[in-house]
Parts: sequence; structure tokens; C-alpha cells
Amino acid sequence: QVQLVESGGGLVQAGGSLRLSCAASGLTFRNYAMGWFRQALGKEREFVAVITWSAVTNYADSVKGRFTVSMDNSKATVYLQMNSLEPEDTAVYYCAATRKWGGSTDPQQYVYWGQGTQVTVSS
Repeated sequence: QVQLVESGGGLVQAGGSLRLSCAASGLTFRNYAMGWFRQALGKEREFVAVITWSAVTNYADSVKGRFTVSMDNSKATVYLQMNSLEPEDTAVYYCAATRKWGGSTDPQQYVYWGQGTQVTVSS
């Protein structure tokens, strides 16, 4: 049984930082690229970042230079370091796994999803 469990969300003031974690189990970690998505209230789910097994990364333009995705293969855990947070970053953040080589920005390409963690940035 595949599980992706996110943690690390919370309430932070604008300009602050948070680090999200996503612990994966039940899958062969090296066979997947791991993505982060977010969904704000009333909006569609959007791509945030993705990292491949070989540590190739890709980011949405809205978070480039502020967010960093990384992974600890020994722990099968992916991280999203979020700095200089803005109120517009408020959303539920999800991690997801895709078998697509090189990862993807399309949520339809992801086969496993976590339950999400809420990030709220106050102004």
C-alpha cells in the first residue's frame, strides 16, 4: 500500500519560511519523480515543483527563487523549503508521485497523492 504523508504546514507571516516534508512508503522511490502541487480555496490545483531521482528539479515561475525542492533518498522523503512566503502562497500543499521520466507539471500524470497540508500566510 502506497502512502505519501505530508507534514510541516502551518500559519506564518508574510516574509517567513516553512519546510514541508513528504514521507513515501510502499513504493520503489527511485522509480518515481516527486512533485509538489497546491490548491487554494476556489482554485484549481497547480504545479509548484518537481524533483527526479537524479535530483533534476523544475519550478513554477511563481515560486522560482523562493522555494527549493530536495530529497533524501535514504529516507524516501521529499522536502519543500519555502522562503519569502506571500499571502498568495496560501493553499493546501500536496506531494505526489509520477512514473513519468523527468517528472511533469501536469497533475494528471501523477498516480499517488498525499492527503495535503495547509499553509496559511498572513499579511
